[in-house]
Amino acid sequence: MYLWAEKLALSPSSSVKAGWTNEDMNPVPPEQRTWTTRNYVAYWVSASTNVAVWQFASSMLALGLSWRQAFVAIVLGHSLISLVMALNGTVGARYRVPFPVLIRTSFGFWFSYFTIVTRAIIGLFWFGIFTQTGGNCVYQMLKAIWPSTAHIPNSLPDNSATTTVGMMTYLIFWLVQLPLMLVSPQRIRHFFTFKAIVVPLSWLAILIWAMVRAPPSVSLAPKHATASGSTFSWAFLHALNSALGGYATLAVNIPDFTRYAKTERDQLVQPIIIPLAFTFMAFVGIAVTSAGEVLYGETLWNPLNLIDRWDNRAAAFFAALSFFIATIGTNIATNSLSAANDLTVLFPRYINIRRGQVSVALLGGWALCPWEILASAPKFLSFVSGYSIFFAPFAGIMVTDFWIVQHRILHVADMYDPHGRYRYWNGINWRAAVSLLCTIPPCIPGLIHNIRPSIRVGNASHLYDIGFFYGFFIGGGVYWACNVLWPVPTHEHNRSDLVEDSDSVSELGRETASNTDEDDARKV
Repeated sequence: MYLWAEKLALSPSSSVKAGWTNEDMNPVPPEQRTWTTRNYVAYWVSASTNVAVWQFASSMLALGLSWRQAFVAIVLGHSLISLVMALNGTVGARYRVPFPVLIRTSFGFWFSYFTIVTRAIIGLFWFGIFTQTGGNCVYQMLKAIWPSTAHIPNSLPDNSATTTVGMMTYLIFWLVQLPLMLVSPQRIRHFFTFKAIVVPLSWLAILIWAMVRAPPSVSLAPKHATASGSTFSWAFLHALNSALGGYATLAVNIPDFTRYAKTERDQLVQPIIIPLAFTFMAFVGIAVTSAGEVLYGETLWNPLNLIDRWDNRAAAFFAALSFFIATIGTNIATNSLSAANDLTVLFPRYINIRRGQVSVALLGGWALCPWEILASAPKFLSFVSGYSIFFAPFAGIMVTDFWIVQHRILHVADMYDPHGRYRYWNGINWRAAVSLLCTIPPCIPGLIHNIRPSIRVGNASHLYDIGFFYGFFIGGGVYWACNVLWPVPTHEHNRSDLVEDSDSVSELGRETASNTDEDDARKV
């Protein structure tokens, strides 16, 4: 079989060299492909150990589900989202390009910026939220060392949504995580491996403590499982949608990480490790929370509130330290690195991944004032599932475009050229725009009702309860139908200009970075 590599290194006057790319945007060369199957296992174990996952199953119980029903939703939801991760991750592992560049193939060169900006905003918001959580971890650690920390007087105004000690611990966490944000994606995998070992062991220790301290008669979530009939059906679908939506952003931008895979097969472990890791971590959270109901007489969904009740200061310190490490790892893996890739493509002349992460730390950590957002934010599940109405159709369009419409064949040079084949109509692939119009607006009334229940929208709220399914399948289906009825001429590929071999692609990327030209396509 003959595969021909098309030119990515263009002339000095080309638009590619005029500022549309930089070294971090180019296809990853072989020597920088350092992520193995073990690293992807560690990445997802690391991503699954954070305060939000600990609280996730407990939040489902508030909908009226039993713990068994919540686990079914968690297993099923994360199994489905892991398949989407593998489908989109294969593209990154094969072509070695980041999400903000890859998305141009399905949305068009200019329309892709809508998805990039949306992803960047979500990343900035989540970065600030996790930094605030990390500040709470620092507070518990300091309180365990110096109990007088809890009595530091507040000198901030009452309407500031935080306190002096809160701002102090926030700043400490922000400063500690900043150096790790300067580590390259090829090397940060070692920190994810460290976290994947230390944090689960710490959580196991907390689980054993809870099971030993709690009476033998304690059962998981004894005060819940109240839904039945149609109420249960919609509550279960809502919980399932939340499990899918919780990592909908990563399902879209997973190529940011799979492009560093040593081989395309290394990232295929995701459908196995994701359901296992998230289900186990959710079990730890719900089991410890249930034991806490008996030990302390109230439901403490937030593990830091549970730690705050402990008399053993050494245990409290190390438990808080485990959540401190967990929060740093998750913040970098799912927020700062992803948003930095987005900013790199938005401003390729001035920002690389390292500068992008510093920008994320400043914008998401301070400009958005996350402590004020948390003070007035809606309930947990509302936000987790809310933004999935945007990213579900993004993911559906990307999967449909690569695997069905474009027959797994992409043209790398044109991803970096605003006048290339992915320009479509004035830089907009109207087929993707129509798909978004068919999926996002119908779910907005339900999102409004979910955030503000006093606003009645009738049965439209149920569409929101299945927002990820609706967005993914309807978005992908409409996109496919538009391409069948109005096919794009450039998708009718000539065998002489295919790009399918990842080594050829990365070699072409190096040529662009070094400003060299290649006159003829190379036979692989």
